[in-house]
Amino acid sequence: MGGKLAKLARVDILGPALYTPVRDDFRRQIIALKKPRRVEIGDKLTLTFENRDTLRFQVEEMLRAEGVSSDAGIQAELDVYNTLMPDEDSLSATLFLDPPRDEDPRIRLRRFVGIDEHLTLELGPHAIRAAFEPGRQEADRISAVQYVRFRLAPAARRALATAGTPLALAVDHPNYRQRVALPDETRAALAADYG
Repeated sequence: MGGKLAKLARVDILGPALYTPVRDDFRRQIIALKKPRRVEIGDKLTLTFENRDTLRFQVEEMLRAEGVSSDAGIQAELDVYNTLMPDEDSLSATLFLDPPRDEDPRIRLRRFVGIDEHLTLELGPHAIRAAFEPGRQEADRISAVQYVRFRLAPAARRALATAGTPLALAVDHPNYRQRVALPDETRAALAADYG
């Protein structure tokens, strides 16, 4: 598989020495790219749909922050972030749990335990339950960052490619219920990843 859904390779990564001089420009591009991909689901959850460019940015930022420049170190980061790459059969996203800051973090996050059964992408007539990355929650605790996939059957892929197809995200967790309709700009940005 090539193009916009291809896994990142070492040749795609600048590394800290070459990335730092172009970082500001690259960050501006990614901020603009993320705008239609970033969705606030009420006031406590934010979801960002990932693609090859957003994940490349995350790899470059991580390498810069950690001062990693060896090929082995870069490959290790690529191995991690490539697992988050959307593919021909799924959208990929990062979900941030962001409850009020004036509460104890352990308490504020605990209310989201079980959310992995309660997030749905509504794509036209298709209701697609999110598949969460395992190991990021336990019976009494949960990570503030979750990685999710929405599996796309062929009919859902066609719906995504069709201008005007309604798109929404819904959460029906007992402690948090929200539904947000997404603009066609979001649908178009996601569909472009498959074009």
